[in-house]
Amino acid sequence: MKFSTRTTYGLRAMICLASSYKKDSVSLPVIAKQEKLSLGYLERLFRNLKKAKLITSQKGKSGGYSLAKNPKEINIFSIISSLEGEMNPFHCIQDDGKILCGNKCNCGVTKVLLSVQDSVNKTLKKMKLSDLL
Repeated sequence: MKFSTRTTYGLRAMICLASSYKKDSVSLPVIAKQEKLSLGYLERLFRNLKKAKLITSQKGKSGGYSLAKNPKEINIFSIISSLEGEMNPFHCIQDDGKILCGNKCNCGVTKVLLSVQDSVNKTLKKMKLSDLL
C-alpha cells in the first residue's frame, strides 16, 4: 500500500506542530524551511487539516498554526484521512465494507483485502501523534 506525499508531508508538518505544542504557534514558512517543503503545497495541506479541526491558526505578526488538541488525543488515522480522503486502499472495497467488483463476484480475495484494510485502519486509529515525537 502506498500513501501519497500528502500523507508524508502532512505528518511531518503535524510532528513539527506537536513539537511546539503548548508553546508558540508556528508559521508555514518556518515549517516549509525546516522540513524543506513547498510553501504552496503546505498551504493546501493545512486547509484540509484546519477543516478537519486538527489545527488552528492565529493571525498577526506572531501568528501561525498550532494543534487544536493535545498530540496524545490526535490519532494518525484522522490526520491521514483529512489529507487523503476516504481510507480504502483497495479499489473494489468501500469504507463501509461494500464490495464493488466489476465482475460482480464474491471471490476469496475480498476477504483478505477486508482484513488488511481493517487491520491498517485499526492500527492508524491506535497510533497517536505523540507516538511520532
